[in-house]
Amino acid sequence: MTLSFQLSAQQPTLKNGLEAFVKANTIYPMYAKENCIEGSVEVAFKINKKGKISYAGVTKGIGADLDDEALRLIKLTSGKWTVPVGYDTTFLIRAPMKFSLQGYGCEKINPASVGLAIKQYNDNLVSIKKITDFYKNLAQGVANAVEEEKIVALKEEMGIDDDYLTIKIAIAERKISQGDLQSACEDLKFVKYMGATKADKLLAKYCN
Repeated sequence: MTLSFQLSAQQPTLKNGLEAFVKANTIYPMYAKENCIEGSVEVAFKINKKGKISYAGVTKGIGADLDDEALRLIKLTSGKWTVPVGYDTTFLIRAPMKFSLQGYGCEKINPASVGLAIKQYNDNLVSIKKITDFYKNLAQGVANAVEEEKIVALKEEMGIDDDYLTIKIAIAERKISQGDLQSACEDLKFVKYMGATKADKLLAKYCN
């Protein structure tokens, strides 16, 4: 991993370095892991005088959930940077992060199938929105049995079952242990809006 800094002797530093931080805290996203999606994601970010991330955005992404994980990891460093006096907080730091899977047999995967999986990921986002919208409407009493049958079938088609949601909750709990409540709560709300109550206790505890 390389960081692009302004030309100055004094730069913000992170204990043990960003590469070690990323290695220690990466939670490989479910879809990327299941479909052997690997590669580099570049995140650009700014650090304020207090060592907090004041801005972060993906500048070169893969197009799947690895982009979200790269951005999450940068945000997770917020408050952990040591910033020297006189540092230009308007400077945009660029950090390319490489993600790879070992021990999953991904070296045998056809690159073309990975490309299709990335396209499918983006198509899936549309279906996920249909599901979440349905359950939000159901909570407000605006839904019907015919719609529910279609939504249940859509979830089955996408493989969103009890085991899937259990893994999603386990990932959220890991994020909570990292102090990342924002991303954890997003995962727990995802479970809720898939029509499950499995995450309700954690939602009540951490996401009010």
